[in-house]
Amino acid sequence: MTMVTIVEVGLRDGLQNEEAILPLEVKREIATGLMAAGLTELEITSFVHPRWIPQLADAEEFANTLSISEGVTTRALVPNRRGLERALHTPVDEIAVFLSVSETHNRQNINKSVKDTLLALREVTAEAKHRGKRVRGYLSTVFGCPFEGEVSLTQTALICTELLKMGVYEISLGDTIGVATPRQVQEILKSLTKEIPTAQLAGHFHDTRGTALTNAYVALEVGVTTLDSSFGGLGGCPYAPGASGNVATEDLVYMLEGMGEKTGVDLDALCWVSDRAGRYMGKALPSKVFNAWLATRRLKEEKSHE
Repeated sequence: MTMVTIVEVGLRDGLQNEEAILPLEVKREIATGLMAAGLTELEITSFVHPRWIPQLADAEEFANTLSISEGVTTRALVPNRRGLERALHTPVDEIAVFLSVSETHNRQNINKSVKDTLLALREVTAEAKHRGKRVRGYLSTVFGCPFEGEVSLTQTALICTELLKMGVYEISLGDTIGVATPRQVQEILKSLTKEIPTAQLAGHFHDTRGTALTNAYVALEVGVTTLDSSFGGLGGCPYAPGASGNVATEDLVYMLEGMGEKTGVDLDALCWVSDRAGRYMGKALPSKVFNAWLATRRLKEEKSHE
């Protein structure tokens, strides 16, 4: 199997929907733990206005004070030129831009039409590249929209082409509300890869209906070798009612390792990170592999006290 790249998005996509605001030192502890566990691609924050996502109001301070391990690439999401300027005052390695395929979701999320968003992103991408930053793109609602239902594959392909033309090096295709099925993922990816190099596509699957891990496997079978995931299975979208978390990094790593893929991730160390994060947030995290690890650990602790 071709080497798979895991992009850990828990610090941004995972935390942005959480009501409990984590202190800066807790975020640092989580990030440090993720790096120690062997994750080398980290999306650490988003430079959106704090009014929209209070959880990420500390974006500058977090990015500027986080000690990055050797070999780790960091990126941050930016919504516009102002967000880019804030990000450029930090040492993040890459910039991420985003928009939706569906007009309604895009207006809910960005308050612009798709056409106007592309114009704005062209300016942001050009400036980021001029300042020496690689730019990754996120395309939401590829597999379905909470407002419009089915989305146009033709529109998806056109937007992907526009993003690549403006200099985005990779496009993460988002199942924002977790409606995708394995056959749908296969059909959409096979269609897109007729026009777009597979190496420039990534998968971003939410587990609302329990299909995220299977969809990730199908993406790998089609030839997409970059997958986004979130520690503990955290995630959601403030503008996608009912959407649950991303495919859990623990579950993805377990599957890949079982398939003979060497991920370089220490699963035990990763589970410890999710355990600490869950305790800070006062909630159970949905990752199945993490919960199996937690049950095994509790059993060992009980036996040790007998």
